[in-house]
Amino acid sequence: MREEFVPAADNGFFGPDSVTWKVWSYPTSITVGFVRAVTIEQLDPNLNAAVEDTGDVRSRTRTRYERTVRYFALVAFGDTATTTKAADVLVKVHSKSIGTDPVTRGRYDANNPALQLWIHMTAWHSILYCYETYGPGRLSEDEELQYWAECARAAECQTIDPADVPRTRADVAAYFESWRPHLAASEHAQSMTEFILGTEFIFPETLPAWTEPVQKAIGKLVGKAVVATYPEYIRKLFDIRQPHLEDLLLRVVLRPVFAAMHHDPALYTTVAKFFIPTTVPIVGPVLVGLPAQSPRTMTPREAQRRYGFDTPAQAHPELRRRQAARVFGQGIAPSDEGLIESEQYIGGRALKVPGAPKAG
Repeated sequence: MREEFVPAADNGFFGPDSVTWKVWSYPTSITVGFVRAVTIEQLDPNLNAAVEDTGDVRSRTRTRYERTVRYFALVAFGDTATTTKAADVLVKVHSKSIGTDPVTRGRYDANNPALQLWIHMTAWHSILYCYETYGPGRLSEDEELQYWAECARAAECQTIDPADVPRTRADVAAYFESWRPHLAASEHAQSMTEFILGTEFIFPETLPAWTEPVQKAIGKLVGKAVVATYPEYIRKLFDIRQPHLEDLLLRVVLRPVFAAMHHDPALYTTVAKFFIPTTVPIVGPVLVGLPAQSPRTMTPREAQRRYGFDTPAQAHPELRRRQAARVFGQGIAPSDEGLIESEQYIGGRALKVPGAPKAG
């Protein structure tokens, strides 16, 4: 299968000996892991406002899912030059995600470091937690410390100060505990989560109508598998009830399914091509063990210096000022600057789906 893929230019920010490659390449990541992350994220009112204001998650659900998975795959597995450029472009894309949060009445900004840290931590924690729940189990103590150190390294791709990233399991738990007072189970957050947990968006829209019952059954299974990983306070916020016996049965059923995919790269790659085709060129070489053209790795900060990019927190200040002036000064919509450029690196933007569901 190696002949299907083009070797990466280098080993990116982590490489084959990293815990990141071990955990993020497991099939739980592209399924329950990402869905868990993007649902829990909705409990931050600023993030939910940014998501609802674009409307893309409801109207371009599959595209948004693929773009999200592709970007995180770039950070985990992509070559340093491509990923550094994608991270820079993402700052431009996020510059238009600004506005007033209807829950708190405060301003939100997708480039805000605290909001970026919330997104980053929910993703890295969810990927690991689903790996533990439906995969091989907990990492060794040394591997876990390495995982969170690598999580901090990946944060250099965002506007986050890496010093703010928790580095141990206890610190991660403390971070999420400290964030609980910020969470809000608004009507929009609950509606968005219910919509995402349906997970029918993971299927290509070109499938024939007769497959819809199968899609619904698989979508429901994935949604329940995600709920099974929620702590009690998250279930209460979302007003979701699911018997713990069902949680246990899901683990028993799904662990061998994910293990079979993991041990059969051809099967795993076929599934990935079906659900996340735009991400396969990035993760495929890792799944089939295709070495990079260069064994070199570097940190995002090293890559930013090497390729001539500002750190994300300092990037594109003039664009961000212009966007703020449009939204908060003139009361008009932000420009789409950066979105078209992002298609080359993060994936294309599909047309909006007519009659897409609205927020409840």
